[in-house]
Amino acid sequence: MAIYLLTLIVAAVVFSAGGIFIGKLLVKGSKNPQKGQPYECGIPTSTSPWHQFNVGYYLFALLFLIFDVELIFMYPWAVVVKEMGMVALVEIFIFVFILFMGFLYAHKKGALKWM
Repeated sequence: MAIYLLTLIVAAVVFSAGGIFIGKLLVKGSKNPQKGQPYECGIPTSTSPWHQFNVGYYLFALLFLIFDVELIFMYPWAVVVKEMGMVALVEIFIFVFILFMGFLYAHKKGALKWM
């Protein structure tokens, strides 16, 4: 088993380092100062790129990740639910209840209001 893991690690290092090496070898780089400027969606910036964003964007993204990870944990549960029987059903109800309470808390605090 260890030989397979070692082979995988060596292959990953060789392919990544080889790709970087071939890219550096074949691609001609240019020293254009415009390449170092920040841009968004191809539109030149009109203000400083260091302005602050509303924290609501980050809260909304974190809540999305929480509920997205919930779905990732539900897939293995769905695979073994028939084998485990009632225990699996009770566990998933507890899991969903805890996440639902977190959703209610976020809603109560106004984290889901868009601006």
